[in-house]
Amino acid sequence: MRLPLLQVRDLRIGFHSDDVVKGVSFNLDLGEKLALVGESGSGKSVTALSFVKLLEGARVSGRVLWTAQDAETLHPDATDAPQTLDLIKLKERDLIKIRGQDIAFVFQEPMTALNPLFTVGDQVAEVLEVKRGMSRAEAWHEAVELLSLTGIPEPVRRASMYPHQLSGGQRQRAMIAMALACRPRLLVADEPTTALDVSLRAQILDLLDGLQKRFGMAVLLITHDLNTVRRFADQVMVMEKGVIVEQGAALQVLSYPEHAYTQRLVNSQPPREVVDAKADAPILMQAKDLRVSYPIRRAGWQGWFRGDQFVAVQNANFHLRAGQTLGVIGESGSGKTTLALAALGLIPCQGLLEVEGKKWTGRSAQDLPLRRQVQVVFQDPFSSLSPRMNVRELVSEGMALHAPHLDDLGRLRRILVTLAAVGLTETEFPGLLLRYAHEFSGGQRQRLAIARALVVEPQVLVLDEPTSALDATTQLQVLQLLQKLQRERGLSYLLITHDVSVIRAMAHQVMVMQAGQIVESGPIDQILNQPQSPYTKILVETQA
Repeated sequence: MRLPLLQVRDLRIGFHSDDVVKGVSFNLDLGEKLALVGESGSGKSVTALSFVKLLEGARVSGRVLWTAQDAETLHPDATDAPQTLDLIKLKERDLIKIRGQDIAFVFQEPMTALNPLFTVGDQVAEVLEVKRGMSRAEAWHEAVELLSLTGIPEPVRRASMYPHQLSGGQRQRAMIAMALACRPRLLVADEPTTALDVSLRAQILDLLDGLQKRFGMAVLLITHDLNTVRRFADQVMVMEKGVIVEQGAALQVLSYPEHAYTQRLVNSQPPREVVDAKADAPILMQAKDLRVSYPIRRAGWQGWFRGDQFVAVQNANFHLRAGQTLGVIGESGSGKTTLALAALGLIPCQGLLEVEGKKWTGRSAQDLPLRRQVQVVFQDPFSSLSPRMNVRELVSEGMALHAPHLDDLGRLRRILVTLAAVGLTETEFPGLLLRYAHEFSGGQRQRLAIARALVVEPQVLVLDEPTSALDATTQLQVLQLLQKLQRERGLSYLLITHDVSVIRAMAHQVMVMQAGQIVESGPIDQILNQPQSPYTKILVETQA
């Protein structure tokens, strides 16, 4: 009888005096797709990282038994049954042979996982040169083939591009190409679709499914998205506070959850708890015939003499009233974030764009009053918050410009009041002001990012995918916080998202964007319940 590819027995992981994984045990067979599900901080990622000792400063005990299904991969002299190794006991030089070659990882955010100084082709080729001993020319040719295999269009041209020149979906495909370079037997996909819109999410899952069948590898999918689990996984394990509380066939567990925690995950759709905005409330922001374009170079010799323009947003018209949420929904590349950047006065635009009747000038001194009125909360707080600044420095930074009249005591008082308003207090987090962003969970970091924006007392918050990087229960908490702040402070939100459930919970008015144009706009009930545009119908039906 063939042994499982991976056998985890009583795995325990701790940092300092805290245990974050408490006696986890499971098997994973070659060719199986297993999902590990749980909210932020449950121990999902550290469990997978412990397999190949990628946890610095962690206490790891238990057994992680690896049985290479292809004996030649690790043991050229083996002639009988493949040898079983305990990965926990292996030395670093032996683990190097396994990392990337037998067990490969696809991480959540490719923009931070990929090196910004090298082209994606160089980064894939490097793996082939180091792990498979290919020459430079052979590795480059194979890298292009791998990029093509993952569905990246024009792979020869894209291979010569840097990560920032690719879209989010293309960057994730490049990460998958790098992970597949050595034909691993186990692919660990850690939240590979979290930051992607619905259509891209489906494409990446279909890609992983097709590659898994083609290469016959096992896949451990780490995710908080239950729809992803339903679509992809054969088996599922539900993890709460470092313990596996429920496991079994994916459809069975998600359709008939038995544990209370699993039931809470399944039923964690955000409720709508917003107050209807007054129809005659003052308009805080409005745009008429808004257009944003970027210069691009023409292909060939003509590019030396004349350039072209890429129009990212065209003919956009909208207004945002006090106490109202305007939701902007669309796929990746539809122009949503470009619209948000224009609203923030961070990029030049044509047409009319006013905040309280005033236009952005592009001059720092003249725009300073508007900067206080319009603040932003980004998608990924781990990237947007400086790792070198503690909580006090992060939250107080904006007050140096926008509240210079406050003395040190006044600033401290406002910081503490704002942190308490978002649910961060010294009682729950001793030494709160001296902590750093990496010491908080994803949801707590997003609360910190919201506090950083709120502390200057703005009237408008631009929310750029504020919950897409969060698990379902944490997303629910952040949305409820935003709803509460809007009710208490009368805030207006320009909400950028690809998630219909977030729009349904938060928005009063909705704009649907496709290829830089607004294809439909109106009240939320009209847009979601009676959509007129075929594109809107697809978005709503896909996430129903």
